[in-house]
Amino acid sequence: MIAWRYLRPRRRQAAVSVIALFSFLGIMIGVAALITVMAVMNGFRDELISKILGFNGHILVQATDAAFTDYGEVSDRVSFVPGVTAAIPFIDGQALASGPRQALGAIVRGMRKEDLDRLGLVSGNVQQGTLDTFKDGGGVAVGSRLARSLGLQVGDQITIVTPRGNVTPLGVTPRVKSFPIMAIFQIGMTQYDNTYIFMPLGDAQNYFNLEGRVSAIDIYVSEPDRVGEITKSVEIAAQRPVLVTDWRYKDMTFFSALEVERNAMFMILTLIVLVAALNIVSGLTMLVKDKTRDIAILRTMGATSGAIMRIFFIAGSSIGATGTLAGFLLGMVLCRYIEPIRSALSWLSGTQLYPPEVYFLTKMRAVVHSGETVSVIVMALILSLLATIPPSRRAAKLDPVEALRNE
Repeated sequence: MIAWRYLRPRRRQAAVSVIALFSFLGIMIGVAALITVMAVMNGFRDELISKILGFNGHILVQATDAAFTDYGEVSDRVSFVPGVTAAIPFIDGQALASGPRQALGAIVRGMRKEDLDRLGLVSGNVQQGTLDTFKDGGGVAVGSRLARSLGLQVGDQITIVTPRGNVTPLGVTPRVKSFPIMAIFQIGMTQYDNTYIFMPLGDAQNYFNLEGRVSAIDIYVSEPDRVGEITKSVEIAAQRPVLVTDWRYKDMTFFSALEVERNAMFMILTLIVLVAALNIVSGLTMLVKDKTRDIAILRTMGATSGAIMRIFFIAGSSIGATGTLAGFLLGMVLCRYIEPIRSALSWLSGTQLYPPEVYFLTKMRAVVHSGETVSVIVMALILSLLATIPPSRRAAKLDPVEALRNE
């Protein structure tokens, strides 16, 4: 009761009340910022992993001794390895894609129709057209951003130029060929939507002079985090010299950088909560100074030093606890509506926040992990409670005789 009375704003204690208000707001904003930023970083990482691994596979198998002509037999053998869900042979080749507006660099990936159908990230995100006619001579599937940049629609002809063309007495000449666009897909990741063209495997083999061969085989597994346990089995099942690389090594630098950035953001934003906790120290110190006479009277009436300490401890910790609770609720609301908030801020500012050309993804997503959220709340509460101890101890050690004499 006494702690609550001391926290209520009074004309004589206006400075103390303002400091308490700023302490509350600081902790609330700090906790909300921490929860929101951690959730956005989690969403960014999860979205990237799901798209990168869903597109490129978890294990890459490449031939080392000779051309990869027995890819069909190797794919069939690898498919029976426990934990493997799909083995997809493919051809990758760089080319120049040309349309009515301009010409852009692209990656042409040759695949069989049944394999493309199993690649749900592409087959499940066809915006225009259909993949039913994805067969030799039937046409190609183009990423949405690439098609938009080239000014092409379904049914239009896309011209593809590759330096690996015809062999003549004068050398290798570039190969130029036009293909009808049968489908336009949108994965939601700029790197793929702006770069990739899917071509039937037979057409790709003829176009890149790789008759009867493929570049590599993509292996998809049921548990990507345990891919290391399957790699050796895949290598044995191939029954030929191959180079086996899993996703952890291919994208290790990228995901390590994300983890470092995430930890750095946590440490930086923790400083906001720490500064707010220091405001509690200053506010309680001023409150103790202002209530010196009250403390002396309470002590002469029989209040123990422990009781005095509890009064100011409750007063300071209540600011931290309510600020943490408010910050948690605000953070949950921000995480729930992060994409509409981003869109609204982009519209108000007239600028594109979270540009897909920089962050690869077209939408902002927040994924709240309960363990992280609990750690943020506990950290904020601990800092708030620790901040109340020095002023509370000072109030408890106050000598009532000296306090009344100075009054």
